[in-house]
Amino acid sequence: MNKSELQKTALEVRKGIVSAVHSAGAGHPGGSLSAADIFTWLYFEEMNIDPADPEKEDRDRFVLSKGHTAPGLYAALAHRGFFPVEDLLTLRHTGSYLQGHPDMKNIPGVDMSSGSLGQGFSCAAGMALAGKMQKKDYRVYVLCGDGEIQEGQIWEAAMFSGFRKLDNLCVIVDNNNLQIDGPVDEVCSPYPIDEKFRSFHFHVITIDGNDFDDLKSAFDEARATKGMPTAIIARTVKGKGVSFMENVADWHGKAPGDAEYAVAMEDLRKAGEALCQK
Repeated sequence: MNKSELQKTALEVRKGIVSAVHSAGAGHPGGSLSAADIFTWLYFEEMNIDPADPEKEDRDRFVLSKGHTAPGLYAALAHRGFFPVEDLLTLRHTGSYLQGHPDMKNIPGVDMSSGSLGQGFSCAAGMALAGKMQKKDYRVYVLCGDGEIQEGQIWEAAMFSGFRKLDNLCVIVDNNNLQIDGPVDEVCSPYPIDEKFRSFHFHVITIDGNDFDDLKSAFDEARATKGMPTAIIARTVKGKGVSFMENVADWHGKAPGDAEYAVAMEDLRKAGEALCQK
């Protein structure tokens, strides 16, 4: 895809996020929207995956360590063809396979169940080590939240990954600087994030995580890095794309009402029109 096509796809992912959370009456739109461009890049450009064969042995693996942003992952999976887009509207409904957090047993394309913050990174490190031990070529990607990296297990996994030189592992930190209680640097600052990862022997890249040029260069650099894992610190905007959600911590974990939903979808419609005029 070219940049314009990726931007249009990311808009569809954002529409899927907002629609799913609105239909559920619950969920986590803010961090899903901030990571929508990251999900789009991973699933439409970066990863070796096949929607027709979600469990193929040589596929790249993805772990959503910040599992509450499942609406973003689900929207990307649906638009990539892993399951019908209309199923997004069943999010969190009784009997739906689209639970509030990723479920590897029932959702095509989900490689690891997640939701308990801090644990997904360890799972990804184990997958990467297994790939090394079995001499497989697949890569492992894990998305963490900047609030999530306040968890101690994150840094145990980082120490392990750096020590084992897992250059088939790429950690992405969605650095939107907001968590459920407010700015991360006021709740419990993880900064400087880049220096912390370097101290655990990671190759570190800092980018604008809502810019596809930056995403391309970062993931190309990560793939070319040998002898150490890579951490991509992606600066993003919480609630990106929806005017009243952007940079507002309150939208970490609540659903828009009908009037708010209409405004959000109009924001995204206008953004799509602007892209078509370029």
